[in-house]
Amino acid sequence: MGPIMDDGRPIFIQIAEKIEDDIIAGGLPEESQVPSTNQFASFYQINPATAAKGVNLLVDQGILYKKRGIGMFVASGARETLIEKRKEQFFEQYVITMVQEARKLGITIDQLTDMVRRGDGKQ
Repeated sequence: MGPIMDDGRPIFIQIAEKIEDDIIAGGLPEESQVPSTNQFASFYQINPATAAKGVNLLVDQGILYKKRGIGMFVASGARETLIEKRKEQFFEQYVITMVQEARKLGITIDQLTDMVRRGDGKQ
């Protein structure tokens, strides 16, 4: 986990995204325990209620679950669920915007594909 950036979005959203990032990267494997809200609060120097709000957001989405008296754990299938969610967000935020801009500029899909390959270093 790295520091939370104050990018104008609510801190609890940023906490949830950090946990998501760690799950996607494999740092928090499925069925492993996640840090407590007090640990998050201490690490990021935020209110425990704010940390809990971020964790509970992921509980509501089925990414984390609570074992009574033990703590929060990463749900089975959470990584794949998050990857699919992020792919959809990527499509909506980048691909649709890119295609719309390309259309405005008269760039064809083939030209756009070539540009993507060039950006990837594979031609």
